[in-house]
Order: sequence, then C-alpha cells, then structure tokens
Amino acid sequence: MKRLLSSCLLLFASLSVIPTALAEGFITRLLDKRVPGGVAVLPLGEATQAPRTFFGDKPVMVLREDGEGWIAIVGIPLTAQGVQQLEVRDAGGRKEIAFAIAPRRYAEQHITLKNKKMVNPPPQEMARIEREMAEQSRAYRSFSPGVPSNLMFDKPVDGPLSSPFGLRRFFNGEERNRHSGLDFAVPAGTPIKAPAAGKVILAGSLYFNGNTVFLDHGQGLISMICHMSRIDVKVGDEVPRGGVIGAVGSTGRATGPHMHWNVSLNDVRVDPAIFIGAFKP
Repeated sequence: MKRLLSSCLLLFASLSVIPTALAEGFITRLLDKRVPGGVAVLPLGEATQAPRTFFGDKPVMVLREDGEGWIAIVGIPLTAQGVQQLEVRDAGGRKEIAFAIAPRRYAEQHITLKNKKMVNPPPQEMARIEREMAEQSRAYRSFSPGVPSNLMFDKPVDGPLSSPFGLRRFFNGEERNRHSGLDFAVPAGTPIKAPAAGKVILAGSLYFNGNTVFLDHGQGLISMICHMSRIDVKVGDEVPRGGVIGAVGSTGRATGPHMHWNVSLNDVRVDPAIFIGAFKP
C-alpha cells in the first residue's frame, strides 16, 4: 500500500509540473532573458484593454499571449542590475511590478583603425555628428501602435556571427561605446533583408555608421542596420518581412565588409541574438 501511495504521489507531482511548462507561451520562452542587454517578459493578467506600461519614462510593448493574457516585453539596459520596476497603468489605477536582473559578463574587443578620424573626429565634423546622433535618438524613441509582424526574427543575412552583442570596444587602444548589436561576416554586396515587416524611419549616410537604415517594427521595436554599401529604400517605405533594404558593405567606422544589426526595445539596445533563437547566457 505504501509503495502504491508513493507511486501515485510521484505521478501526481510529475503531472503537476506539466501544465506550468505548457502554459508558458512561445513569446516568453523565446524572449525572456533577464540580464543586462536582455529582455524581460512580464505577465500583466487579464483585462478588456491592454494596460499602459512604462519602464522609466519610456512606453513598453504590450501584447496578448495565448493562455497568458496581457504581457509586457521590456528591453533591459546594459547598465541595469539588481531589481527593476515596471510601471503599469490600467482602469484599476497605477501599480509597479518588480523583476530581478541576473548578472552577465561581456568580453572586450580591441580594434585597430587606419583612419584615425573614425577614432577622434576632426572638430569640423562635430556638428554633423551631433546632428546625426539627435536623428538616431529620435528614431530609437519611436513608438508606433502596430503589433510587430513577428517576434521570432529572420536573420537579415545568412552568415556566421563575427562580433557578439555587448563587447567593451577599444579603438586604437581608446575605449568607446559598447558594441550594441551583432556583426555578421558576409561578403560585400550580399543582400540585406528585413527581419520583420517595418516602416523606414531613417535612411542615409552617417559619419560613424556609414549607410544606415532604421526600421520601425511597431510598439518601440526598432532594427538598425549599418555599414551598408548601398541603400535600396527611403524614409516612409513599408518593407515586408524578407524585403531587401540594401547590401552589405564597409562604410563608416568599419575595418572590412560586414553587416551590423541593432535591435532596440523601449529605446534600449538589446541583444539581437535573443530574437533569432541564438542567445547564449
């Protein structure tokens, strides 16, 4: 009898675990990586309308997930650590949801550039650089109401990763901004495709980034692709998933042909590897 009771309890315990695993939706399994430069997927419960959510002062993506109700998809800054707060505003008022950030270490990258103007720009270029930085900041802050066509992104190019996200970068021995995207090692001229449907909100030649395209995928989810040899789209174009936006090159601050891809969520640069199922803790 004791053996039978133990077997039944073990079976019940095993079965009780299964619904929890199955209830966790696809979006949560794909995106929930709570580390600096990662993404937090937070359940918001059921409601007739999507709750308004904010991380800091930036609006956050809110979607419905089958079996999960409303969820918030939050971009986590590279500088984040400890416990963070998501603000939720709905018909019931205002509340905060706390979530913890696990530590993550990033490696260093040392790059030698022959063109020293790309390390320390001449004074006459500073006005241009400041103007372009402001344009990019506005693009990253875009928050259109449409739901992204897909959150499991397609790779913009088929090729191996050459530089991961988050590297501390040193150009000619001088530390500069962290590597805020992924680099793919592919030949010059390789067509670059939109990882998801999006609207072109910025396109042109930038001092550091070279030929650059920003795609707004909806609800604060932005792709930025740069160092292109050519641009095949213009501001205002609606690009379908898989649509060609240009070709790989080495324009701007680059040592050779490659494709650099940023993903931004609520104006925070996050690891694109999360969106293509290639994230490594």
